[in-house]
Amino acid sequence: MLIGEYRHALDDKGRLFVPAKLRDALGEPLVVTRGLDQCLFVFPPAEWQRLEAKLRALPLAQSSARAFVRLLLSGASECVPDKQGRILVPPALRAYAGIDREAVWIGVGNRVEIWAVERWTRYVEEASEAYSRIAEQIVDLGI
Repeated sequence: MLIGEYRHALDDKGRLFVPAKLRDALGEPLVVTRGLDQCLFVFPPAEWQRLEAKLRALPLAQSSARAFVRLLLSGASECVPDKQGRILVPPALRAYAGIDREAVWIGVGNRVEIWAVERWTRYVEEASEAYSRIAEQIVDLGI
């Protein structure tokens, strides 16, 4: 399971260190693409294949399905960490997520998200206010 929060700086070439605790679980090649909420999604190969199968099953005649597939797949990039454990995050993806010099990796179960530090901080502040209420609405956690 992909969990945790890790902060790393991008180097001058746009490379970002993949946290060691996530690297093995992500495997290679990992796939980075546009996510929701202005972050990037990072998928291990097996999860990416499952998602691709679901995308192929979407109705071609539905405009919202076509738009979603286009945006998700056109932004996708296969990345293999270099010997230092870094991946090159394409400029278009960095721009989409607002990532300039520092990023936050967060594990969310079957994928990882990469956020601009400022956006992640703002998101946590806003979501924290409603955390208990959201939990009550979506699931009985049994705790």
